[in-house]
Amino acid sequence: MHGTYKDDAEHEIINLISNADTHSFQAVSWAAKECDQQKGKGDNMAVAYDKTKLVYQPNYPTGKKIEWTIGTIMISYQRPRMQAPVIVMNTNMERESGRKAQLSNITAAKTVADVIRTCLGPRSMLKMLLDPMGGILLTNDGNAILREIEVDHPAAKSMIELSRTQDEEVGDGTTSVIILAGEVLAGALPHIQNNIHPVVIISAFKKALEDALKVVEEISTPVDVNNTEEMLSLIKSSIGTKFTSTWSDLMCKLALDAVRTVAIKEEGTEKTEVDIKRYARVEKIPGGEIEQSQVLDGIILNKDVTHPKMRRRIENPRVILLDCPLEYKKGESQTNIEITKETDWNRILQIEEEQVKAMCDKIISLKPDLVFTEKGVSDLAQHYFVKANITAIRRVRKTDNNRIARAVGATIVNRVDDLRESDVGTKCGLFNIDKIGDEYFTFLTKCEDPKACSIVLRGPSKDIINEVERNLQDAMCVARNVFYSAKLAPGGGATEMAVAVKLEEKAKLIEGVEQWPYRSVAEAMEVIPRTLVQNCGGNAIKTLTQLRAKHTAGEHSFGIDGEAGKVVDMKDYGIWEPSAVKVQTIKTAIESACLLLRVDDIVSGLSKNRQPAPQGGAPEGMEQQ
Repeated sequence: MHGTYKDDAEHEIINLISNADTHSFQAVSWAAKECDQQKGKGDNMAVAYDKTKLVYQPNYPTGKKIEWTIGTIMISYQRPRMQAPVIVMNTNMERESGRKAQLSNITAAKTVADVIRTCLGPRSMLKMLLDPMGGILLTNDGNAILREIEVDHPAAKSMIELSRTQDEEVGDGTTSVIILAGEVLAGALPHIQNNIHPVVIISAFKKALEDALKVVEEISTPVDVNNTEEMLSLIKSSIGTKFTSTWSDLMCKLALDAVRTVAIKEEGTEKTEVDIKRYARVEKIPGGEIEQSQVLDGIILNKDVTHPKMRRRIENPRVILLDCPLEYKKGESQTNIEITKETDWNRILQIEEEQVKAMCDKIISLKPDLVFTEKGVSDLAQHYFVKANITAIRRVRKTDNNRIARAVGATIVNRVDDLRESDVGTKCGLFNIDKIGDEYFTFLTKCEDPKACSIVLRGPSKDIINEVERNLQDAMCVARNVFYSAKLAPGGGATEMAVAVKLEEKAKLIEGVEQWPYRSVAEAMEVIPRTLVQNCGGNAIKTLTQLRAKHTAGEHSFGIDGEAGKVVDMKDYGIWEPSAVKVQTIKTAIESACLLLRVDDIVSGLSKNRQPAPQGGAPEGMEQQ
């Protein structure tokens, strides 16, 4: 009987006891029912009844129920054994997954955006931050603020990275990109709560991004980089929202002069190289007035001459740049010298002098007026230079040496023996050393076509000069972007509203669920003009309705006047922004929103001081890893 299935077993047992009373059938059906229950619990097996356990008792008294004993045995019975739970993740972890993780990311992104929402536009508020060293940071620059804020949430850290990326890439729009990214994610929130899959939302966002970039391209206009007036008005609109807006004409001129100085056209191509980070150095000198700031047609160094008898003013100097010490070269490894007689010691000193003299003679043979070295200059070398009427300046930074080389036309040499006439720089018009405040500064000015420059910033306090520098960097980045891509888009939220209106129209043509996330991007774009109105105390609903009507009628140059909160034509006000900044802002905001929506699990390790009590595992006294 073993090995037969339940139905067959039951059939045979029923045949055996076909003449018995109803209790027999109840007993058989009870056994079958128990087998069914076991099978329902996941026991996938053959069930049979053991007929040997079926006992027929005919001698029982009349009226007494006949007892039947039905035993069941399980063939191939594979009951799952009870196992201890397998712990894969470290118990000292915080974990959020699924929708909870997505909602957490969206909340974190919105929180970061709300922090700097008031820093947008000409009526923006300043943030005062106390850094860990006790210094005060007073700024409305989005990147500078977020750089100083410490956050724990990974999504918030990702948002702060956006601002840094935007600053490095285009130098402007750091506040806009955070606000826009936060609003795009906020627009995705209701769709996630309505159980629309994140992949569907991301797909709609990607379509909206493509269409938005096309709209920016359509409404952009070309600009002539050689037209000073157009360039100045463009830069002015960029720093009009900053602390330096009072001195905007001066700042614009400084930025444009600096960028034009370092711009180099690559031979054989139309491409222009503008490396403001390396070749346009800002020298901050506290004291004086902001109006005294200027762009030098050359280089300034915070250095003095090495010997008081050296010349402090030279016209049309011949300049040599070195990357080696003018000192006796000691052995690379430790050297021991054994001296047997006193004359040997004198000979050692003589060898040192001869080596230094040989280096100086080689330099003097080229008849330079100025020698700059990144390393040290020994007293003996200074003596020879003073006798030859040569001025030497030592321990110049590598970056400063590179700028001097570009400004005066010299070549940096690593060994004195390699010096040639072609390495001498002759493009400098004037070398002089001036004392400003308590410090001495070296000036190399009146350079002939310098491809590097220094910007001198003056101001009443260090904090103000730091803020002026941040604003100037933004202005230079705007000018650089126009040199790279000579196209302008209307400012004052006009570009964003144009994109919003166009996307709203296209959303009606999209079928299916994707229409709703696509439409939410159009609504998110309106956050920039809305924030501009709110920051200057205007009526956001009324003003945005007027602006939307203008753009629906095809007048895409209308935007928000950030000073008064009114709808005006950006062409009349001359408020333009490089289209490169707008493209980068929209691209970064939407792509980062897609990235955060794709996250469905957040696992974060707890810091040592926040660890919960150990739940078994490590013995007492041992540190939990």
